[in-house]
Amino acid sequence: MIGERIELTAENIYDLHYPTYCPRRLFYRFYGWEEGPSGPFEQLIFELAQRHEVCHLNSTGEYTDLSSGGLRERAAITIDLIEKGTPFIYQGVLSSTLIVEGRAVQAWGIPDLLVHKGPCWVIRDCKLTRKVSEEKHPEIKAQLQFYGFLFERSIREKPGKLEVFLGDGSMVDFPYDDGRSATESLKEIISTVTAKEAPYSPVNWSKCQGCGFHQLCWEEARARGDVSLLYGVDQNLALALRENGTSTVDQLLANWDESSLSKLSRPWGSSSRKVGKEASRILLQAKAMKDKRNIPLARVKLPESPNFVGFDLEGFPPYLNQIERVYLWGTKVYGENPSPYRPSLSPIEEDGDLKGWKKFLSICEEIFAKYGDIPFIHWAPYETSKIKLYRRRYGDPEGIAERVLGNLVDLLPLARRAIVLAEPSYSLKVVERVAGFKRSQDEYGGDWSMAKYFQAVETQDKSLRKEIFTQILRYNEEDLDATWAVFQWLRGQNEAHRGSKLGCSSSVPPA
Repeated sequence: MIGERIELTAENIYDLHYPTYCPRRLFYRFYGWEEGPSGPFEQLIFELAQRHEVCHLNSTGEYTDLSSGGLRERAAITIDLIEKGTPFIYQGVLSSTLIVEGRAVQAWGIPDLLVHKGPCWVIRDCKLTRKVSEEKHPEIKAQLQFYGFLFERSIREKPGKLEVFLGDGSMVDFPYDDGRSATESLKEIISTVTAKEAPYSPVNWSKCQGCGFHQLCWEEARARGDVSLLYGVDQNLALALRENGTSTVDQLLANWDESSLSKLSRPWGSSSRKVGKEASRILLQAKAMKDKRNIPLARVKLPESPNFVGFDLEGFPPYLNQIERVYLWGTKVYGENPSPYRPSLSPIEEDGDLKGWKKFLSICEEIFAKYGDIPFIHWAPYETSKIKLYRRRYGDPEGIAERVLGNLVDLLPLARRAIVLAEPSYSLKVVERVAGFKRSQDEYGGDWSMAKYFQAVETQDKSLRKEIFTQILRYNEEDLDATWAVFQWLRGQNEAHRGSKLGCSSSVPPA
């Protein structure tokens, strides 16, 4: 029996897949649940995507703009313009009424461009990303296939090609699949939005950052003690456990031991993988979470030195810039003979990236001259990878970068080996709170810093630019202070282990 008509759009595909797959987000947005405000980074991405689209649009020459007006009116005009062979149609509307899964559906799609090339029509979208695949940004291909499906149903003609204009200026095309993926997308969307309640979707620290429903989902997950809160339990493992009757931390501890959990398989890429040796660590994580108490594991080998360099970088991923770029190299010496904060902030100039790198090397050279081979403590592998990137990009004639690489000490794996946290993440922002560190700024974070730097680059107001740079530098210095606080905390954990049976044990669950 056909029920009330449902209106669906290509945006529903985006809601389902971006930034990560989450049917719960689709459900909430479809029914208009209140969403938290976008942060500065999300606003930046939107503005850059709009700029990228306009830049490409202007390069096409003359075009017909259908970006305003009601959907039905625009859909009728779009068909008329297509029949007339209009070369470029911007924000045309494609629509079709169909039956999917026994439901009447009114489907809408608004591709960026409809391009008339010879005897064929090309459907084109502009996207800021630099790579499109089934693993990375599957929503882009899914949306274009959806547009192709609506085009065929509206015009009774298949599109000649589906294209996406990427952030690096390249054009990627792929064939229309005759509506197969669009039909599957419609079935999944209908199944999700017609459910009686929001579908289950595991929470995850990295997955949920930046989502407007983050607070809502995490409060619910904490209230029920959801197993996906555990560090080390990925999305697929959370779903596999749920399929085996385990959805909470309490159930995990009650129903599984190390042997049984190690044998559980979950999807892994195109195949599957057993939990294996990770089982011991996950169960310890569950115990820590249940008892709301950190569990010490073992003493870890920390570098011994009278002084240490705190080291932290701020940079752009390649889809936000022409090249992957570090715009701030931060250093500060702690210990017996501390130094002031010494940043290298890339100047807003054509060769600013190179100048920032050279200044950083100069600062490091002075540090080595004064302190010798001093350890550079940092958090996670980002700093290591970026020094190697810049050494390849600009060279290292004096061997300073090579020397820094030889003195780097990543505290993240050491923290994982030292203690099981009653927390869902080992990000610096989480661990620093455990270590008792408090920041002075209410707004901070790598995404925040990127958005602020872009704001500084674009403003002509010199006083505002100076104010923004002051905020960015303060955030970076506090990252260094936090890293030092965590290092001292790890020292304290070692002292607590000294002489204990557990501290002397060589058997440590994998981090």
